[in-house]
Amino acid sequence: MEHILELASVGKSFPGFTLKDVSFSLPRGYIMGLIGPNGAGKTTTIKLIMNLLRKSSGEIRVFGLDHIRNEVEIKSRIGFVYDTPIFYEHLNLLQMKKIIAPFYKTWDDRKFQSLIKNFDLPPQKKIKTLSRGMKMKYALALALSHDAELIIMDEPTSGLDPVFRRELLDILHELIEDEQKSVLFSTHITSDLERVADFVTFINRGELVFSASKEEILENYRVIRAGKNKVRMDAGLSRHIRGFRESEFGIEILTNDAAACKALLSKGVVVEKASLEDIVFLTGKA
Repeated sequence: MEHILELASVGKSFPGFTLKDVSFSLPRGYIMGLIGPNGAGKTTTIKLIMNLLRKSSGEIRVFGLDHIRNEVEIKSRIGFVYDTPIFYEHLNLLQMKKIIAPFYKTWDDRKFQSLIKNFDLPPQKKIKTLSRGMKMKYALALALSHDAELIIMDEPTSGLDPVFRRELLDILHELIEDEQKSVLFSTHITSDLERVADFVTFINRGELVFSASKEEILENYRVIRAGKNKVRMDAGLSRHIRGFRESEFGIEILTNDAAACKALLSKGVVVEKASLEDIVFLTGKA
């Protein structure tokens, strides 16, 4: 399987925060969601990939190339969509396009015009008059008009209404149908990932929790719900726990070894498949 993006033991240190030994890979033709609580390290990871921050350790390869030594070539093949797209607000969509297009040898103006039409964007409208959702679609149209092979998006659906979010996710899903392009997007909205992601990479407190196919994750993780009197926390149980929450109603345990956990608990506990939301929420409580 060809990997379009590879991170190996990548780290970055700041005062008060460290991204530690993050490793994952994204195959060509797939969508990967990058999830984690606010401040977990998602945006830092994306900035390291784009060489907007210099990594402290590790290796990053894009299209099989070193992301620093081959930065110009790599960025000509990447579409980068910020959480808040940055444009000259006083220009209209066509004027802004004329500034951006010359930077890309592979720019296809007919494709741009087609995308603007398909995305229902008003070409003569000034950018400052567009909604957040329309600006996001415009940024994506620009990325796709130079035939980007890898689309990297930082919180693209945050702040969008449900209709725009659904539309944007459908666009991303259609994008990978030719099996030549890949998408990496960070989000804290786990329902978006359950809809379109093929792979999920979870970072928490600067550390990689897991990076695997969505199906594998949802198949392996379970939530065990029990009354407080049915749980006795000891070393035998603790080593199987990946997340834990206690409330007045009882206890929730996140595990990727439900059989071992259940054997150590009293009868009457409830075992359910974990959603991505359960995994993020309960891991944050661990």
